[in-house]
Amino acid sequence: MRILVVEDHEETASSLKKKLEAECYAVDIEHDGGRASYRARTNDYDLILLDNVLPGKNGDEICKELREYKMTAPILVLSGQTETERKIGLLNCGADDYLTKPFSYRELSARVGALLRRPRPVETPLLSIGDLVLDRGSFSVRRGTRTIRLTPKEFAILEYFMKHPGTVLTRGAILDHVWNDSADPLSNSIETHIANLRKKIGGGGKRATIRTVPGHGYMFAL
Repeated sequence: MRILVVEDHEETASSLKKKLEAECYAVDIEHDGGRASYRARTNDYDLILLDNVLPGKNGDEICKELREYKMTAPILVLSGQTETERKIGLLNCGADDYLTKPFSYRELSARVGALLRRPRPVETPLLSIGDLVLDRGSFSVRRGTRTIRLTPKEFAILEYFMKHPGTVLTRGAILDHVWNDSADPLSNSIETHIANLRKKIGGGGKRATIRTVPGHGYMFAL
């Protein structure tokens, strides 16, 4: 899943990026409110972490713009302002949640997880196809009784495939959902990660695999 962190304090933004990436999220950073609004409207993000006081545009302006643009990704506002009216105003502008600074990362992580689950309440942290089980809650993967150790990027790719079984996913779609804006579209990193995934989830005569669809992309199929 891909997250946009909008925070003008560079050290805070860098820290959030590092911690979120450790949880297998792809993370982009923007420090200016105006540029953040444009980036959010022109990219496919699963969630936005939005500082309220920013150069260019403030959080309430950005929330209004994104909702007027019919963007549905959840927005979690981070702010040092504690006034109830300020919180109500931001929620009325389109924010989904509000977290007061300073905050613990454990609380932020829990709120991010809750927001990402909210639009799909029937989903559970478990994804399973055949005997392959991916647990988003514990960031673990099993095949039968065998535990499979994956890197964060491998885990994110497998999660994306398992959410779209039988669907051809283009290289560009995989890049957009699993990598951030700094990724080199000409790199062979996707191919390398998928090759490693095939080796790790294969074996034992099991048939679930990632297939190459020449000229189109990849498909996870039984």
